[in-house]
Amino acid sequence: MIEVQGLAKRFVQGRGRHARTVQAVQGLSFRATAGRITGLLGPNGAGKTTTLRMIAALIRPDEGRITVDGIDVGAQPRAALARMGVLSDARGLYPRLTARENIVYYGRLHGLDADRAQARAEQLADTLEMRALLDRRTDGFSQGERMKTALARALVHDPSHIILDEPTNGLDVIATRSLREALRRLRDEEGKCIVFSTHIMQEVERLCDHVIVVSHGRTVAEGTVAELLARTGLDDFEACFVQLAFEPAERAGDGVHAGRAERRAAPSRPAIPAGDRPTYSSDEGQT
Repeated sequence: MIEVQGLAKRFVQGRGRHARTVQAVQGLSFRATAGRITGLLGPNGAGKTTTLRMIAALIRPDEGRITVDGIDVGAQPRAALARMGVLSDARGLYPRLTARENIVYYGRLHGLDADRAQARAEQLADTLEMRALLDRRTDGFSQGERMKTALARALVHDPSHIILDEPTNGLDVIATRSLREALRRLRDEEGKCIVFSTHIMQEVERLCDHVIVVSHGRTVAEGTVAELLARTGLDDFEACFVQLAFEPAERAGDGVHAGRAERRAAPSRPAIPAGDRPTYSSDEGQT
């Protein structure tokens, strides 16, 4: 189980007299349990990626506490990370290596011996339906093929918790469906605790067992899709989300349309600087 309590994070933008403090996350709390897919749903800039980066021990919160199976991420980051597999839209594959070599290499970094890492690569090839990719160099892979390889790499050490930051960014319809099926299998057959961020309604409606609605860095609502619809008295989930995530003044203005959740696939986001990427089995997205 992942438990987030009173999480807060501030960033300073600019220098000197032009410097300003941005409150990216403020007082965010939620719980994600095993055998369930939990979605962080919010508009761009709501604090979703920053929250996932703090869970993955990439940045330290200013306030609050994160635990993974009771392990404090701030106090014992290595122990917590051993229980997590993290995937973002920055796939970070080694292009000269095959998919198998990418997976096995990260397995060795996680402390697996060569035989165990090879066995996990074989097992994940079946789980993720990527056997045809295993012995091909990743240079030239499609977005869907890169996603499967990066997900297998994140899962090579068999973590009990999976963290995904907007995983369908840049994927076509077939690749998106394939990812959904893989996540369902990991939940249903292996009992994984899965947390992913998104601003796409269709993903939430089709995949999530529990939804955390995030706005302005805060948790503003949570529950199943049916519970959130009942709370607002609406029968359209997009309209439900807009009512929950935006203040009346925001809903009345044009800004809602720029930040509101979309049913279509989200556009790709710019890559983060190389220095911000983690050195373990995943690469984190933008702040």
